[in-house]
Amino acid sequence: MWRSRSGRDRETVTCIACGSSLARSAAREYDKYGDRWDRNDKTFEYLCKECHADLCHQPRTELESLLVEIDAGDHDSEAFLEWYCALVEERYGPLEEN
Repeated sequence: MWRSRSGRDRETVTCIACGSSLARSAAREYDKYGDRWDRNDKTFEYLCKECHADLCHQPRTELESLLVEIDAGDHDSEAFLEWYCALVEERYGPLEEN
């Protein structure tokens, strides 16, 4: 039997991108693993509609291994971005803006 959604609709969540508080019913679920349909033992983070619309919705295949390879989180933002962009260009070609 499905649970009632009425309790979730009154819940307040925080957007992980901008920090705004909003009703759960007005938020978008975000799963950093890209599998929001498998709900077993999962805790979701949330985005407001505006921040969700700003996301790149492209597949993230190979992203985690790439981040591990360049030791993401162990360096300042400038060094990380420099290494990340160089590695992406080396593997996938020049970066282009749409």
